[in-house]
Amino acid sequence: MSEARLRVERDGAIGRMVFDNPPRRNAISGDMWRAIPQAMAQFDADPAIRCIVLRGEGTVAFAAGADISEFEKRRASEASAHEYEGVVEAAQNALEHSPKPVIALIHGFCIGGGLEMALACDLRYASVSSRFAIPAARLGIGYGVHGTNRLVATVGHAMAREIMFTGRRYSADEALAMGLVNRVLPDVELDEYVRQLALELAGNAPLSVAASKRVIDTVIAAHGDFSAAEALIARCMRSEDYIEGRSAFMEKRPPRFSGR
Repeated sequence: MSEARLRVERDGAIGRMVFDNPPRRNAISGDMWRAIPQAMAQFDADPAIRCIVLRGEGTVAFAAGADISEFEKRRASEASAHEYEGVVEAAQNALEHSPKPVIALIHGFCIGGGLEMALACDLRYASVSSRFAIPAARLGIGYGVHGTNRLVATVGHAMAREIMFTGRRYSADEALAMGLVNRVLPDVELDEYVRQLALELAGNAPLSVAASKRVIDTVIAAHGDFSAAEALIARCMRSEDYIEGRSAFMEKRPPRFSGR
């Protein structure tokens, strides 16, 4: 059995994180959770990286949840469970708070903690054979406040109640209908579609994308403070990219954004 790990890769302007644990359908181990904020910090600090893709190894699963085999050790007591949830939340926050767009590329099973991670991404694209569920009610697990908030913000409270109360499994088409994913593609087309989309996003003005991400996140948050978002908007207006965007439009050529 291979050792579970988070594989971190670079493909030009695209950063990639891969849940690499095929024997357990890419279940996320404690070490993998802890590696995510470190990987994201490196991507965030690298101006050459413009877009980040999160996926599972192979096509059987994005991630079939947290590694339940660790629960006896990591969630046996209230104190250890609280510590574990803090690690999970830090991983999700690293995706959500990144100034760069983060895409979840979803093949196969996207369950529990795997779906939590997908919800922390900005965009979700799934194969037609993918399956989604949050089986907390079937495991006696109390689902975290922030993870639940992301679910409600994505699908609305009515569908969130059904997902959480039943613990049932949903098809890709059902996930698309409720707004859980942005698009469903044939299995063989998904990887290339997401790569082309990531390249498209990477070619856009990074300051504008960062500002839009902050504004949208602030709108979603209850009683959000818009001051940080407004500061990013103002930075866009002062940027070299704003000048470049106007010049490229007038000259009818593709813009060359620098992130400055």
